[in-house]
Amino acid sequence: MKRTRRFWTLIILCIAVGLLAGCGTKEPSWQSFEGALNEKGFPVPKEANSPDRTTTNAAMDYVRYSLQGLKEEDSIPDPYLDEIEAWGWSEQKKEEIGASRVFQKDGLNVHVTVHDDYFIVMVPKEKKASIKGLESK
Repeated sequence: MKRTRRFWTLIILCIAVGLLAGCGTKEPSWQSFEGALNEKGFPVPKEANSPDRTTTNAAMDYVRYSLQGLKEEDSIPDPYLDEIEAWGWSEQKKEEIGASRVFQKDGLNVHVTVHDDYFIVMVPKEKKASIKGLESK
């Protein structure tokens, strides 16, 4: 009797672990967006997590966002590209460097680089400062 009970307990435990593991690999929904931490006018999925804003780079103000399901080889998914364009950004294909894609709006460039399960939004500090200076005048 004890042996049968242990067997069924083990089976139920294995099923529960399998279900939980499957839930952890959820694809992004690409349904809701908010402004990036370093550029409020640039969309990022609300599902993306950014533990902190990284500003130690002298040339770029960048933020790393975790987002399960992203693949570097697939680059930026089409629903995200559509949202970026809907927010008024246009892709600058001639300025792309490696895996980094560049978008421009009102003279400001934003670089987006996709990696496995995370992406980085980068804004050149020099250009951002000059644009902000013009806006304050």
